[in-house]
Amino acid sequence: MAVSKALIASILISILVFHLVEADQLVNTDTTKGSPSKKIDCGAACSARCQLSSRPNLCRRACGTCCARCSCVPPCTSRNRDVCPCYATMTTRGGQLKCP
Repeated sequence: MAVSKALIASILISILVFHLVEADQLVNTDTTKGSPSKKIDCGAACSARCQLSSRPNLCRRACGTCCARCSCVPPCTSRNRDVCPCYATMTTRGGQLKCP
């Protein structure tokens, strides 16, 4: 009887661990907005976005931070912020838009 209780307990624990691992894998494939995560070249994307900036180094640094957090950078040099909502809504502590 003790062996069957131990067997049932170990099976239940195994099932629980399996579900936790599966849930963790699902969470790791999603970003904060629920879309699948994709790796982009933040350096190239930010260089393209900041090429016409009056302060390109500052622009690339801020853009790189935003890109790393959001995994996206809006195309073009200053418009199209609606393409990447995470990028467009990120703010500084002072309440100003963080991403160029």
